[in-house]
Amino acid sequence: MESAALSRIGLAGLAVMGQNLALNIAEKGFPISVYNRTTSKVDETLDRASDEGNLPVAGQYSPRDFVLSIQRPRSVIILVKAGAPVDQTISALSEYMEPGDCIIDGGNEWYQNTERRIVEAEKKGLLYLGMGVSGGEEGARNGPSLMPGGSFTAYNNVKDILEKVAAQVEDGPCVTYIGEGGSGNFVKMVHNGIEYGDMQLISEAYDVLKNVGGLSNDELAEIFTEWNRGELESFLVEITSDIFRVKDDYGDGELVDKILDKTGMKGTGKWTVQQAAELSVAAPTIAASLDCRYLSGLKDERENAARVLEDAGLKEDIGSASRGVDKKRLIDDVRQALYASKICSYAQGMNLLRAKSLEKGWDLNLGEMARIWKGGCIIRAVFLDRIKKAYQRNPNLASLVVDPDFAKEMVQRQAAWRRVVGLAISAGISTPGMCASLAYFDTYRRARLPANLVQAQRDLFGAHTYERTDRPGAYHTEWTKLARKSQ
Repeated sequence: MESAALSRIGLAGLAVMGQNLALNIAEKGFPISVYNRTTSKVDETLDRASDEGNLPVAGQYSPRDFVLSIQRPRSVIILVKAGAPVDQTISALSEYMEPGDCIIDGGNEWYQNTERRIVEAEKKGLLYLGMGVSGGEEGARNGPSLMPGGSFTAYNNVKDILEKVAAQVEDGPCVTYIGEGGSGNFVKMVHNGIEYGDMQLISEAYDVLKNVGGLSNDELAEIFTEWNRGELESFLVEITSDIFRVKDDYGDGELVDKILDKTGMKGTGKWTVQQAAELSVAAPTIAASLDCRYLSGLKDERENAARVLEDAGLKEDIGSASRGVDKKRLIDDVRQALYASKICSYAQGMNLLRAKSLEKGWDLNLGEMARIWKGGCIIRAVFLDRIKKAYQRNPNLASLVVDPDFAKEMVQRQAAWRRVVGLAISAGISTPGMCASLAYFDTYRRARLPANLVQAQRDLFGAHTYERTDRPGAYHTEWTKLARKSQ
């Protein structure tokens, strides 16, 4: 009788994401206990549970009551700010937890913090999962993409709940056991890095169409709506078309034109680029998107630079570049350039996941990562199904760029891609994401690069040696001495 009254799972941390995930769990038929240090948030969640269908949510007002209200083995989801608040919440709750109970951190946490907490939890006999949650507030309520990593036993304890709560696509729920340690957090971090790249590339497509093509917001809304019916179908393209349609409440025109051009960030993009550098994985599109966010923050400096360089004689060349532009062709070229650039960005993210998996022994299934991103999450897109199939065909695929299907598409689109980048450069419009993707493609596809000269330079000034193309071994040359002798 007592166990029948206990909740199946608990959730601590009732900001909007926490509330929405708790209500999603309850709506799927799993009674849930909720707790928050600020008690008004508990009351707010209970009110919402009542209003949204008398959902089975039990509010608790102390860590002890909260933990003891959950069935053994207890599973508790924590959704609080990453870092110290997670440790504080774990400390408060674990005092009342027993061996075999599980803590699930659903925040955007640095993966090494999760690995430290796994070890600390094990000392108390507790299980631990670090679970990436993507989809924002709407996803949390209606079906997110979930990336749990850590204890496999802990995952099995809540697998039935997670599979019901996650977004549903034609080949299953958007959740899978990612792997051991901090793998779930790492996969979510790379997801966010890919998201940075996606958003940057879309903003560049907008910039070229608006400032070279001279398209209005109404026209842009229609173009992005049309693109969302084809190969670019995705959450980010869909919401972009919606953004162009929203009017400004405080004046004429559309709201998008009144938004200050400074982009915020939380840190996962920076972590992705840092990890790529640590693992010697090229991720130039994601790095370019991060650099653009940094430069966007220098609003005053940029405005001053525009004045100083204009006084120095620099003239805006957008007008001359846009004269005589065939709008219909430009729109189609930009569509193709955006698609090809996205393939390169996703290829970089997938290569980073593979490199980390090899380093840590996580045995990540890249096709399965693509599958669980098909629904619920911010980067959900129709072409993720094709990425899934590419890795199913060849789990050891070196890069998406050399998957036969994607390779054909890249080759078919490269002429349009080059036209867009060239036109943007001649107009003085920066397209760092598209340029980085194109440079990545051109560098990766070349059998021979000018790296031979760089290695010769390294050998000259640092005696770093070099290899030859025609015989094995390491060589060093007295370059300066021989050059002087030849003169």
